[in-house]
Amino acid sequence: MAEPVRMCAGCRAHAPKKELIRIVRTPDGSIVADAKGKTPGRGAYLCRKASCLAKAQKSRALERMLAASISPETYAALAEAIEAADG
Repeated sequence: MAEPVRMCAGCRAHAPKKELIRIVRTPDGSIVADAKGKTPGRGAYLCRKASCLAKAQKSRALERMLAASISPETYAALAEAIEAADG
């Protein structure tokens, strides 16, 4: 069976789902990094690189994909989560 492929919201490159980190807008409206990929809600994917998060923030791609506004504090928390996942 073929592995699912997703597109990074920052660099727009396609990669296997396992290589990307999922960013989720949960049903209560919070935006979190989902390391396991199972959190319910609307999702978008990013490469495990800070540069991709920066590109997505600058172009507002995550905000469009998640249909929500994202605060600078949330972007900072996402950056920490990506840095921890890149490890």
